[in-house]
Amino acid sequence: MRNLKVLAVTTLLLVGLCAHADPAEDFITLLNDAWEWQLNEHPVFASRLGDRRRNDQWQDLSLDAFERRHEDKRLFLRRLRAIDSAALTADDQLNYDLFRRELENSIDAHQYKSYLMPISQRGGVQSLESTAETVRLANVGDYEDWLARMAGVGNMIDQTMALQEEGRKTGYMPPKVLMERIPDQIDSQLVEDPELSPFFIAFAEMPDAISGSDQERLRQTAKDIIDQSIVPAYRRFNRYFNNTYLPASRDSIGASSLPNGNKFYEYRTRTFTTTQMTPDEIHRLGLNEVKRIRGEMQLIIDELEFDGDFADFLHFLRTDPQFYYETAEELFEGYLAVAKRIDPQLVKLFGKLPRMPYGLRPIPDNIAPDTTTAYYNQPAADGSRPGYYYVNLYRPEVRPKYEMEVLSVHEAVPGHHLQIALQMELEDVPEFRKYIDFTAFTEGWGLYSESLGYEMGLYKDPYSRFGALTYDMWRAVRLVVDTGMHYRGWTRQQSIDFFMDNAAKTETDIVNEIDRYISWPGQALAYKIGQLKMLELRRKCEQTLGDDFDIKAFHDEMLGGGALPMEILETRMNRWLADQLRKKIQ
Repeated sequence: MRNLKVLAVTTLLLVGLCAHADPAEDFITLLNDAWEWQLNEHPVFASRLGDRRRNDQWQDLSLDAFERRHEDKRLFLRRLRAIDSAALTADDQLNYDLFRRELENSIDAHQYKSYLMPISQRGGVQSLESTAETVRLANVGDYEDWLARMAGVGNMIDQTMALQEEGRKTGYMPPKVLMERIPDQIDSQLVEDPELSPFFIAFAEMPDAISGSDQERLRQTAKDIIDQSIVPAYRRFNRYFNNTYLPASRDSIGASSLPNGNKFYEYRTRTFTTTQMTPDEIHRLGLNEVKRIRGEMQLIIDELEFDGDFADFLHFLRTDPQFYYETAEELFEGYLAVAKRIDPQLVKLFGKLPRMPYGLRPIPDNIAPDTTTAYYNQPAADGSRPGYYYVNLYRPEVRPKYEMEVLSVHEAVPGHHLQIALQMELEDVPEFRKYIDFTAFTEGWGLYSESLGYEMGLYKDPYSRFGALTYDMWRAVRLVVDTGMHYRGWTRQQSIDFFMDNAAKTETDIVNEIDRYISWPGQALAYKIGQLKMLELRRKCEQTLGDDFDIKAFHDEMLGGGALPMEILETRMNRWLADQLRKKIQ
């Protein structure tokens, strides 16, 4: 059966290699084939969008599957290059260029074999139960599909161990300092009572629409799978990880230590920033930004007439009880209050808002100690699930109040939720355009959005303004420490110290952030690069149009094409500016 499935997919890929008379028709067919392939190869992604055809499946993580997907993408690229892009409309030429870039980047990535390091302290096979939070569980069929996925956890773990073992044999190993965080995460799965398993959480409270007898049956099946399949699989994983994998993890932290490591990091730099900037150029930019923001921070310290130097002020912010909630419940209520203040202000800055709402959730307890302050998960495409802004409630005494506004602006609105939900609601674009993620755009927009907090009436007191500057500094520091660790030989402690010396984030957050950059080379560079380009484009439009500059129209145009590489975004906004000038003259 598996061979028949692969044959069918291969036939799908080969269709269209011979160009037809109509390039536009060939292109549409190719995009449709590629999208169906994407959903087929990534069942959890499909489920999160609301496509339930593969709700009982996980992605195939076998070594053969990674090689096959690589060849599939090469076939798609051959089909794309056989199409005469000059014969397409202007809109489809843009679609062509974006699809080509996405394919080429993914094909180039294969040589660096990062898939042989399949887990990090921020997630992986050790936390598969979290998938239940991002898929629909509304009726008996949904739960039976989830049970089928649960029954496949053992295979996922075995495939992950096979990837790790290949990585161990070929030199693709993650840093030991990160892997030392994993045993506690695995331990949370090693339960004697199935009802204490993280996988049972989805069954604790079930929809009233499911009958009592069905609920009892589903719960019993879940307990049987946990007891007989999931826990034994995690025990196998635990033995392999602690006895074989963890001891073999590398002592170095930088991507440069991996096979072909410098070229790998240069590739990641280009793809995450969508620029041709080198790691050394980005490092220098980061140092300049740190110096600039440090000066703005000092002005606030002077305004407060604080008795002490910069380091003393950071210590004050990190330790004074007035800046912290005492309980996780109070912290969560504080985030809810901030969100309610922000939402009504959006109409001042945007003409078009997304139809899909967002909600607030705590980061799951089993990963909260090892992950960042917050993150965002997009809504389902079919409207069955809103977007969610996840906040870290672990140790509220290290979660300062003065960063809650700027954090919420970035992760929820007008940051990630507004941008991503609007992109998902784009009309008259191919499906891939609704979900394509150029990090310099998505994270650049999130960071750019933080500056909009001033225009929405946030950051009213000096500490909140310092918090906003802290977040800007945080992303400037990233440019320095990410390139430092992965390209210039910086140590982990050197990076932690640089961060501590320049930003008011607490040490717990800073250590988790540094470890995040170690596990995700290059991603941290995208935020500042994207933000600076967006601020530059806004200044240009404001200066050129003067009193005729319309901030709502500017933002609607900025977001109206979805996520774009920086040079394509600049072209789009220059075209908009030219149109505005023509209207002004008329």
